[in-house]
Amino acid sequence: MDTSAQSNNSNETAELAKLKQQLSAVSLPPDLKEKADSMINRAALSFKYGGYFTGFDQVASYVDWITNLPWDKRSSDNLDINHAKDILEKYHYGLKDIKDRILEYLSVMKLNIEQSKKEGKNEDHNFMRAPILFFVGLVGTGKTTIAKSIAEAMNRPFVRIPFGGMGSALDLRGQSRVHPDAEVGQVMKALRRAATKNPVILLDELDRVTEEARSDIMGVLVELLDPEQNSAFVDHYIDYPFNLSEVLFIATANNTGNISTAVMDRLEPIQMPSYNDDEKIIIGKSYVFPKIKQDAGLNDSQLQIDDNVWPQIVRPLGFDSGIRTLERTINGVCRKVARMIVEGKGQSFHITVENVKQFLPTW
Repeated sequence: MDTSAQSNNSNETAELAKLKQQLSAVSLPPDLKEKADSMINRAALSFKYGGYFTGFDQVASYVDWITNLPWDKRSSDNLDINHAKDILEKYHYGLKDIKDRILEYLSVMKLNIEQSKKEGKNEDHNFMRAPILFFVGLVGTGKTTIAKSIAEAMNRPFVRIPFGGMGSALDLRGQSRVHPDAEVGQVMKALRRAATKNPVILLDELDRVTEEARSDIMGVLVELLDPEQNSAFVDHYIDYPFNLSEVLFIATANNTGNISTAVMDRLEPIQMPSYNDDEKIIIGKSYVFPKIKQDAGLNDSQLQIDDNVWPQIVRPLGFDSGIRTLERTINGVCRKVARMIVEGKGQSFHITVENVKQFLPTW
């Protein structure tokens, strides 16, 4: 055997040893570990007899995926209702009925977990049999941010799966490894990012999937959201059942017209209200402005806005249901002030009714 062939062989052997080490370093279901071991052994045999194993990259990718999924890792829940109440109040103004629904939901989860523990059932908490929270409302009404707040209140990682423009059920469920360009689905990717088996996964904009793929995607969602089925969810790429029963799914949509009846049956719709001008003034002053000001590197002494200026900031172009326009307007004001400070035009700015027009962004 020539030197280059020996060198290639030793490199390949080293790579296989790394894969074996990676496999033994994590706790996997025994039959999945056995399956991955046999794949590595097949690659080793191929190298041993001088051939090149064309599927080596695929084996390496598969081992990487299965060893990085949280098969038995979970975060500890915080189901303290007072803590949850504080988090919801901190990030969201008003929405009393919605906050009450969320606190009731968490209370049911808490009682069910306590009951499960009394009965000696540490897993498969039956709170997941409750309908999944489904926030429906116009753009900018806080659907995504309230889902993030629930995750923070519960001390769970938060991961978002965007459905806008999703064109195939394979995007959710993954593609079989027999295809050369096979890829893991969004659900498994979300679990890998979360690094726990009980995160909060936001299924965002369910009504925005493409028309051609809608029925297929809705079919996968039925399985994903059904506690009788999602305890053994199979991604085509991983090709092994993963228990999703501890995942807290939350869904959002602008409307329910494009969502199948079977999926709606598993969801608990909660209507997000539009905000009137008075509510937007309070949200702008107390929630949005402090955050955007801090993000822009400004402090309280560098930028102040008079109370009687807020009606003009809230409605520069007319009415919209959410707070996206309000956020853009405040962003524009903060950017202008930041630039004026950097250019040496002043160190502090006080916005009043008389000078507000020079600070408002122009569209």
